Amino acid sequence: MPAGARRQLAHLPKRIARHAQQMLCVSLMVLVPCWAAAQSITAARYADPTTRYDHGVLGDAVEWGTLEITLDDGTKRRFILPETLVFEDTAPRLADLDADGSPEIIVVESSLTAGARLTVYGPNGRLAMTDHIGRKNRWLAPVGAADFTGDGRLEIAMVVTPHLAGKLVILAFDGTELLPIATTTNLTNHRIGDRDIAGGIRICENTPQMILAQMPWRNSDDTTMVAVSLVNRTLKVAPFKEPFTAKNIAQAKDCTIHPR
Repeated sequence: MPAGARRQLAHLPKRIARHAQQMLCVSLMVLVPCWAAAQSITAARYADPTTRYDHGVLGDAVEWGTLEITLDDGTKRRFILPETLVFEDTAPRLADLDADGSPEIIVVESSLTAGARLTVYGPNGRLAMTDHIGRKNRWLAPVGAADFTGDGRLEIAMVVTPHLAGKLVILAFDGTELLPIATTTNLTNHRIGDRDIAGGIRICENTPQMILAQMPWRNSDDTTMVAVSLVNRTLKVAPFKEPFTAKNIAQAKDCTIHPR
C-alpha cells in the first residue's frame, strides 16, 4: 500500500461529520450517472494516489486524483481531477453547510502551477471554491466547520499558507460561493512534513472556538496554544498557559482547559 494511502486511512473521520431525468456529470469525470432528485452523501474518501505534484507538504510525495462519495442509497460516485490538479489533503470532511439536513464535502484541491484552493462538493460535483493561492507549492489547511456567526448555518475555517503568513480565514457558503467574512494572521495548524493537521474546533458553553498555534510553530513545548472566537465579525485570539502539544490540544477540545 502506498505511504499516502496509509496517511488517508489513518485519518478518515469516524463520523461520516432525482426525479427520473438522468444527467451526466462531466468535467470532473463522474464515472456513474447523476440524478436530478435529492440524494444525501453519507461518506467520502480519496482514491487513485498520484505523484504528479511534488510538493510533499504532508510528509510524502503521494496525493490523490479522485474523490469517491457514497450516497444514502448505497451508490458510489467518483470525481476524477484533470492532470493539472490533485487533492492535497488528509481526508475529506463532511459538514451540512446549507442547513438542508444533508452534508456537503470540504476538500483541498491543489493546482500544479497555482497552489491550493478550498472546494465544496455536493452529490453532483463542485458547488463552490476559493481562488487558488496563486503559486505552486502554496497550501492551505482546513480547521473545520462550525456556526461561528450564530446564524444557524455552518461557516468554514481554514489557515492559508500555514507555514508562511498563517492567515486564518472564515468563509460563509451561500450555495454557490465561498465568501470571506473575517481574517487574521500569524496563526497555524500545520508544520511542513507533518501527516496531521493539528488543532481543530471546540464548542464550550455553546460557543465555537478554533484551537490553533501562534507562529512560529517549531517545538510544541515552546509554542503558544490559542483559542480563536468570532465576535461581531472580528476574530479574537486568547492564549492558553499550556503549550500547543497533542495532549493539551485534546484537553482544550474537551473543554477541560481554557485560555488564561
